Amino acid sequence: MNIRLFPLFAIAVSFMSSIARADVDIDIEGLDGIAQDNVETYLAAIAPEERDGSYRFIARVEKDVRKALQAVGFYQPIITTQMDGDDTLNVKVDRGEPVRLAQVDVVFSGEANMDDDFHALIAKGPQPGARLNHSDYETLKSQIQSLAVKKGYFDGRFTQTRLEVAPDRQQAFIRLHFASGKRYHFGAIRYQGAQIQLQRLDTLRDFSPGEPYRVSVLGEFNQALANTGWFSSALVQADMEEADDNEVPIQVTLTPEARNKFETGIGYSTDTGPRFKFNWRKPWYNSRGHSITTSLAISEPEQTLTSTYKVPLEDVSREYYQVQLGLQNTDQRDTSSLEVSTSVSRHWLYDTGWQRSVSLRWLYEDYTQGQDEDSVSVVLPGINFTRTRARGGLMPHWGDKQSITLEAADPVWLSDISLVRLQGRSAWIRSLNKNHRGLLRVDGGALISEEFSEAPPSLRFFAGGDNSIRGYGYETVSPVDDSGQLSGARYMLTGTLEYQYRLGGNWWWALFTDGGDAWTSHLSWKRAAGTGIRWSSPVGPIRLDVAHGFDNDDDDFRVHLTLGPEL
Repeated sequence: MNIRLFPLFAIAVSFMSSIARADVDIDIEGLDGIAQDNVETYLAAIAPEERDGSYRFIARVEKDVRKALQAVGFYQPIITTQMDGDDTLNVKVDRGEPVRLAQVDVVFSGEANMDDDFHALIAKGPQPGARLNHSDYETLKSQIQSLAVKKGYFDGRFTQTRLEVAPDRQQAFIRLHFASGKRYHFGAIRYQGAQIQLQRLDTLRDFSPGEPYRVSVLGEFNQALANTGWFSSALVQADMEEADDNEVPIQVTLTPEARNKFETGIGYSTDTGPRFKFNWRKPWYNSRGHSITTSLAISEPEQTLTSTYKVPLEDVSREYYQVQLGLQNTDQRDTSSLEVSTSVSRHWLYDTGWQRSVSLRWLYEDYTQGQDEDSVSVVLPGINFTRTRARGGLMPHWGDKQSITLEAADPVWLSDISLVRLQGRSAWIRSLNKNHRGLLRVDGGALISEEFSEAPPSLRFFAGGDNSIRGYGYETVSPVDDSGQLSGARYMLTGTLEYQYRLGGNWWWALFTDGGDAWTSHLSWKRAAGTGIRWSSPVGPIRLDVAHGFDNDDDDFRVHLTLGPEL
């Protein structure tokens, strides 16, 4: 070989050897718990191309192991490294005795010294005798700073921040001295861009000028403004540039929502087939915050037009009146009806999440139901309680909904017939973990009247369909009259038990059983079971099911396709 080529050959051999030994595995022995976890975190930062088994790589590993152990209180470890062949580095660690906190010296001066929330941080933080953990020190320091900002100690600063370690004595000393100064208070509240009367907006805030500053109530006020629907954007913030004499003004910047909003939609379900929806909303009709919503829904069996006028009361976010006008035409199997209705209702929202409403509804219905053909006018005072809770977005991993409505009619208050109608629903979603969901749903109702044949179809009960008993057609579970036509029922009870398993991503497989009946004289429980697919789409869950009933010889498989929330 030409002697001048030898250095190049040696470099090439060395380079190829380095490539061959790249991505060396690191085997740690002698650690567990937080020490093991922290070491693995540090070593994970070593890039694969640097894991070449070289002396520099081994030195890097020893250095990172030592730093990782120091961070959790082990300052005198004994570390032994040895290559096992070309592809594994064995690291044996005797972590030694931990450094423990000999003193935790946290001192507050200024008004924070009389604030229990600051002293609670000390009680929850690292204590003398505990093993040193650098992250505990940094966390405590950060918590003090964060609490000061949240509670309005804007002039606060640390006068001492030290973490002293004496490895030979296995002792550490935390020193955090914080001078808070005076706590700021809320100053004047300034609105910009508001088209709603300011006294109505003021009811949404849970603070007043002169009170001690709390950032949490600003966030709640911001959310309350956004929830009204009156504004396309809302921003509530402290104006620190205008702060004076320990008072900070609050700037509320609002952008009005458009006076008219239009929405259109096309949907499909196996209950009603294709359907078209149109909504016209006026989020704020006047400066008092009244709103109007008009909705049109058209499908082959049902056409509905409703208009709702909402009047917020003094407690804008929790109490309101609602006036509604409605028109609905139905031509579904053995039901043909034209409904005209109007109602006035009063609503309350409670801290528990329950919503209560009392209403007075007038309903006129011209109908044919099987062999019954009539027109009827009823005045229905009623009361409703409902609550919906959910966690996890459009397809929640936890949630439930309860609703119960009681209405009554009597000739005493100008109704053609006398009746009492009760309807309730309870649905529950629970998850075992991120891959397993369960759904339980129960629906029930009763219509008590000696003049049942004169009760309009909209007040009778039917079962079956996408959201009732799958495996049966929409509202086909009902008693029949002498001619074999559906007549509707006095009572209804249905239930669903469903298990869902995540196939991957937003796709789920479902296995379910449904049951129930709508009856007048005797209960005949219908049973069905099936399977399906769920897709958690951006607009809500889409459900495709195949179900089979088990009560009639001619029962067959039915396909059910629905879009919308499960609760």
